[in-house]
Amino acid sequence: MASSERPPTIDPVAATRWERTAPAASPWLHEEVGRRMEERLQWIKRAPPAWADWEPVRGGLEAHALVAQRYPQARSYAVEPQPARAAVAKERLGKPWWKRLAGGGAVEIGPVPAGAVQMLWSNMQLHMAADPEALMRQWQEALAVDGFLMFSCLGPDTLRELRSLYAALGWPAPGHEFTDMHDWGDMLVHGGFAEPVMDMERITLAFDTPERVLRELRELGANLHPKRFAALRGRGWHARLLQELSQHLRGPDGKLTLTFEIIYGHAIKPLPRARVGEHSAVPLSDMRAMLRGGRSRE
Repeated sequence: MASSERPPTIDPVAATRWERTAPAASPWLHEEVGRRMEERLQWIKRAPPAWADWEPVRGGLEAHALVAQRYPQARSYAVEPQPARAAVAKERLGKPWWKRLAGGGAVEIGPVPAGAVQMLWSNMQLHMAADPEALMRQWQEALAVDGFLMFSCLGPDTLRELRSLYAALGWPAPGHEFTDMHDWGDMLVHGGFAEPVMDMERITLAFDTPERVLRELRELGANLHPKRFAALRGRGWHARLLQELSQHLRGPDGKLTLTFEIIYGHAIKPLPRARVGEHSAVPLSDMRAMLRGGRSRE
């Protein structure tokens, strides 16, 4: 993806740094969103023989367990490119070799072979990617034909209270902008997926203290905005921030509240189509899939 086509408020260097240094833990909000997304699997009648969880340590290890419980006989993969989180995934999700031999629920920690899974699960990751279409291409490559994608991410209405406060104070934005669900749908189609279905909901979290607000935000992510404040903040600014949060985010019940817009997406990897031209090259794997699809329709 060219730099002009990237999400306009994500600094790719900062995004790479966050991917490398993000805590090896599952934030509470990620687990809650994962639980809600797992409930949506009840509407999908065909159980996948194999599925992949893309970065489950950040996406939610408890959510991973719920999906594994729904598909107990399915083979599963955990994709964790960063060594620290891969070690956590191996410790939490891996099984001893004698249990893996029995099959059913065995988790492979590592990359997914092309076309090896019928479901790709990605929870609360896409909004932190500087090149989301490149990530979607990886997902599509891992999926088998007729396999489906389930993902969630933050939407543009997230942290509207905090954004309004920073704007009123004349401070740089507290976070990068998040992509609208309709744009995600367009990107999915452009990336070769079919029949995208998008929807959203808003979750409001309440906190007792401004310190707890900041701790929650640090667990969830980082500010990837290219025009974020470039230097370190001092103690005076930090004290001012706590004061402003306490004053402007507090509701009638005395709690400090923040809104999170959650986007859910579902799409299918369709049967590949051969490009027709004077000279056309078709990958062997695509040709096999097209032939299988033709026989099944007959």
